[in-house]
Amino acid sequence: MATISASMVKELREATGAGMMDCKKALAAVDGDMEKAVEFLREKGLAAAAKKASRIAAEGIVYIAAESDQKSAIVEVNSETDFVAKNPDFQKFVKEVAEQALVTDAADIDAFLAEKWNLDPSLTVAEELSSKIAIIGEKLSIRRFAKFENNNGAVVGYVHGGGRIGVLVEAECANIDADVKEALKNVALQITSMKPQYVSREEISEEFIEKERQILKAQAMNENPDKPENIIDKMIIGRLNKELKEFCLLDQIYVKDGEMTVGKYIESVAKKVGTPIVIKKFVRFETGEGIEKKEENFAEEVAKQIQG
Repeated sequence: MATISASMVKELREATGAGMMDCKKALAAVDGDMEKAVEFLREKGLAAAAKKASRIAAEGIVYIAAESDQKSAIVEVNSETDFVAKNPDFQKFVKEVAEQALVTDAADIDAFLAEKWNLDPSLTVAEELSSKIAIIGEKLSIRRFAKFENNNGAVVGYVHGGGRIGVLVEAECANIDADVKEALKNVALQITSMKPQYVSREEISEEFIEKERQILKAQAMNENPDKPENIIDKMIIGRLNKELKEFCLLDQIYVKDGEMTVGKYIESVAKKVGTPIVIKKFVRFETGEGIEKKEENFAEEVAKQIQG
C-alpha cells in the first residue's frame, strides 16, 4: 500500500475542497492515486467542485505572437521564481519563442525543441534554451505551444494578468469586421473566466460522458441509499446535462449577459454582420497549470547558506 503523505492530502484538499480527513481516507482507499481519489470524493458527494481543479504552482508567463488576423501562436515558458518571470531578458526570450512557434512545423514540444532556432540556425531551440538558463541562472522550461491559422476566418488572442493566462480562439466567418473581432475577444474572455473544455457537445466522447455518468450515479446512490437503481438513473439525467453544459463553451451562460448562452451570443453577432460565425477551436494556457512546484522556506534556505 502506498504511503499517504501530508503533501498528497494537501494537494487533494486544494483540488476538491473536501475535508482533510476525507482526503486522507480517499487516498488510502485508492492506494494514493490522485485522480481516482478525486473521483472517490465526488462519488461520496464530498468534493466541493464538479470539475477537477489543478494546482497552479510554477512561475513563468504565457505569451501570444500574431502574424495577422488569421494566424497566431501561443506559448507557455516556465521559470522557478516570479522574480525571473518579471525579468526583461526572460520576457524577451518568451517573445522570441512565441515568434518561433508562429513558423514552426513541429507537431509536439519535443519536435519543437529539436528544430533550428530561427535567430541562430547553428543552435536548436533546446540549445538556445540551455544558453538562457546559463545566463539567467535559473531552470527554465518551454512547456507547450499552439499555432492557429485560418484563411477563411480569424484567430483572436487574449492575455490576462500580465501573462498568467492566455487564450487563442479560431473562427470561420466570411466577413471579418470590427464586430466579429470584438465578439471573438469576448469569447476569449469567457474562456479565460469559465474554463470550458470543449467548443460543443459534439466534441465530447461517449467514454467521457459514461465516466461522468457513473460518478454522478455513485454520488446519487450514496445520497439516496433507499432509492432503486432505475430511479437513480432518471435522477442523474438532469445533473449530467447540467455538468456537460458547463464543459461546453457554446452551452455556457454568457458572462456578459446572463440571459443568453455563448452560442446565442455568437448567433446574435452573426445576424448583425450578415454571415455565419463558427467557433472552430480554442486553447487556454494558465501558467503552471497542473505543475507541482517544490515549496521552499526562504528563512531556512538563507540559514543553510550561512552555515555552508
